[in-house]
Amino acid sequence: MLLQFNRQLEKILPLITPISVLIGVLLGSHLSGFTFLSPWLFAFMTFSGSISSSFKEFVKVVVQPLPLITTLLILHVGMPLIALGLGHAVYSHEPLTITGLILAAAIPTGITSFVWVAIYRGNIVLTLSIILMDTILSPFVVPYTLSALVGTKVQLDSLAMMKGLFFMIVVPSLIGMLLNQWTKGQIKEKWSGRLGPFSKITMGIVVAINSSVIAPYLRDFDAELLGLAGLVLLIASLGYMLGWLIAWLMRWDQDVVVALTFNSGMRNISAGAVLAVAYFPPPVAIPVVLGMLFQQSLASLFGYLLNRRYALKKPSSNVEVRV
Repeated sequence: MLLQFNRQLEKILPLITPISVLIGVLLGSHLSGFTFLSPWLFAFMTFSGSISSSFKEFVKVVVQPLPLITTLLILHVGMPLIALGLGHAVYSHEPLTITGLILAAAIPTGITSFVWVAIYRGNIVLTLSIILMDTILSPFVVPYTLSALVGTKVQLDSLAMMKGLFFMIVVPSLIGMLLNQWTKGQIKEKWSGRLGPFSKITMGIVVAINSSVIAPYLRDFDAELLGLAGLVLLIASLGYMLGWLIAWLMRWDQDVVVALTFNSGMRNISAGAVLAVAYFPPPVAIPVVLGMLFQQSLASLFGYLLNRRYALKKPSSNVEVRV
């Protein structure tokens, strides 16, 4: 029953985050008091996703690390600089908005990229290695990137942010991978499908809770907010395009092209929302939450474009993918 429910949730994955944002906005005052639960819920999501990873898979990719290194450079150098440039071009006198754009671009790749890479027959081992390395580096890379690009314009508690990232991402990921190693992959076979639907539901809850905090800023939808949404959509799209373009220029195999496209475009946007709400004024969270509206839909769009370009075949329905 849980496996069937998980597959049904996978079919509506592009709708989960937009609907959750809408619920958060409508129930703002009722949900905003539960923000203390977000780090705990997100830690569960990370653990659920990490039990499919193993250190052996990471070692395979280390032998040929160029695609891995390229993806990390796109994620934490290229995209934050693009967000900084476009942010200053459009919102030069709004440092909090620029900070939100940079945060949305600098957070690590999303665990859900595994789902899309699996659906479109991309390189799974490379994807898991990117997620693992980016997870380990995130407590250092994200605060440093914000400090370097935002500077003293916005008050930033880097140490507290590092601790938050360690708790939400690194610790549960390492526990999950160690259990995978210890059980020789049996935990993945027994529990991945069972935890999958709960992880997706938890993702919706986290998105709704963090959206509720900035509900007052989203209720009055005007031209300015529409323009910001358009800029967020543009930046998010550039991530997918950049990963695809670089992989194509490097003449890598199509499974690597698929992996770089999704991993360069997807972000752990729920983690970004938790960080934005916990450590910044509410305006910083607005670009991050807007990114939630587009991320899964963009993944679906670029999956369609990849399929048109490479005639990819989706795996049969009995192959399970999970968040």
